[in-house]
Amino acid sequence: MPSLDTLDWFLFSLSRIFCTPFAVFIQIQGCLICLALALGWALAAYVRNREIKQMNDAMRNGNSFPFLYHDINELEHSNQVNLPRVSVVMPLKGFGEHNLHNWRSQITSLYGGPLEFLFVVESTEDPAYHAVSRLILEFEDYVDAKIIVAGLSTTCSQKIHNQLVGVERMHKDTKYVLFLDDDVRLHPGSIGALTREMEKNPDIFIQTGYPLDLPSGSLGSYCIYEYHMPCSMGFATGGKTFFLWGGCMMMHADDFRQDRYGVVSGLKDGGYSDDMTLAAISGAHKRLITSPPVAVFPHPLASDLNFGRYWNYLRKQTFVLESYISNVNWMMNRALFGTHCYLSWGFVAPYFMALIHVAAGLRFYVNGYSVEETPYTFGGLSLVTILAICTLVELLSMWNLTRIEVKLCNMLSPEASQLSLASYNWGLVFVAILVDNFLYPLSAVRSHFSQSINWSGIRYYLKDGKIHKIERTQRSKDMDPVFTDLGGKHLYGKKGLPMRGSFLSSLSRTLAQWHQPKKFDC
Repeated sequence: MPSLDTLDWFLFSLSRIFCTPFAVFIQIQGCLICLALALGWALAAYVRNREIKQMNDAMRNGNSFPFLYHDINELEHSNQVNLPRVSVVMPLKGFGEHNLHNWRSQITSLYGGPLEFLFVVESTEDPAYHAVSRLILEFEDYVDAKIIVAGLSTTCSQKIHNQLVGVERMHKDTKYVLFLDDDVRLHPGSIGALTREMEKNPDIFIQTGYPLDLPSGSLGSYCIYEYHMPCSMGFATGGKTFFLWGGCMMMHADDFRQDRYGVVSGLKDGGYSDDMTLAAISGAHKRLITSPPVAVFPHPLASDLNFGRYWNYLRKQTFVLESYISNVNWMMNRALFGTHCYLSWGFVAPYFMALIHVAAGLRFYVNGYSVEETPYTFGGLSLVTILAICTLVELLSMWNLTRIEVKLCNMLSPEASQLSLASYNWGLVFVAILVDNFLYPLSAVRSHFSQSINWSGIRYYLKDGKIHKIERTQRSKDMDPVFTDLGGKHLYGKKGLPMRGSFLSSLSRTLAQWHQPKKFDC
């Protein structure tokens, strides 16, 4: 081989190192991770698509409302009057560009049974208080909705505090309580679908769902979409799951009234994450968590969601692994911590190696070296080809699941603006996959050593897995609004205005009047 200059020698040496048995193992492992993700998304797509087929079958059989019930006879008055009472508790913090649309989709549910909505805020100074107050005023004659001021949390996160205050104020006859985040955009039949499954199987401890992220175009929004996608396969089981999303959780109201399994004490006593705490309680007591196939909700991300806000979100997600309620829960979180970090960098490393192989191959090709003179580079390019094929299979599977979930959401909300895949940039999706998996271990390690996090303007400190100190920053009214979270909310200032009505809004009012023609009882 002719003498090599410094760059050629460097690339050749790295390419040779990346063809050693251990490096080949890392690259093959990356391919297997791609294929495993593709298989998981394919199975999730099968479950979601099965629901679409059932809805299409119902329409062919003359059912014009398959987004509510597969069997149109369930819409009979005799069935609707026997539906159980549900209380929807929504802990709020700040006001963002999509909140009013989300809240309207929640209170205009077409659930035929007794239903109340409890919007819970920290104080009247929260911008959400004014926006919700106006929305409630608009629907006061048709919807049983209240806004509750919970005050400041002292022993747990503000979200959990708001949830528990909402539970304390729910109707005495409530059978099921549904916790919703303010960034959840419900379908008209979502509450009915969740309640129906609870009625079918009383052994269900929690019913949950998962969001379908709608990226706004920024890299940060695509990173969040990519972060959620691997988890989505755990929620698309059509039944039992070990996963739980705090944005949508339906539970038995008596579990809170009686503090069954320690749900209230476990949350109140230093609880940071509602879903991780309840999932740990479920596992400890061998209780059932399920996710129906229709429980997938559009989640539009903020149009100005920058990379800094994505990083803050990732920090909050990795920080939950630092909270725990028992030694077993601690060990499970450590296992998740190690496994996720290993797989994340195990996924990214092969692409770095592939970049070196390609750079070396191009360099040697330009300089006229033969295959015999650069055997290691040729072998490396073979690995690159395999990785490229596996990556393409992975992206196609991700695209297919997203396509099916978009179609399902459009069918479940026939009157809403139709979602589309046209706005998805799959080049940015690929970049986001690499960025998110590279940053996850860094965020997890930082969370482990810091033991503190800023969540919506409140800093929480953990000790032995529980919140032991809470700091709030006092802000002047003259200061600029602070934005946080995925919806780009104003935490201070800016009050919201309600949006215009719709056909489903009018229909929901009619159902409310039909079921309860007089003012709602307390």
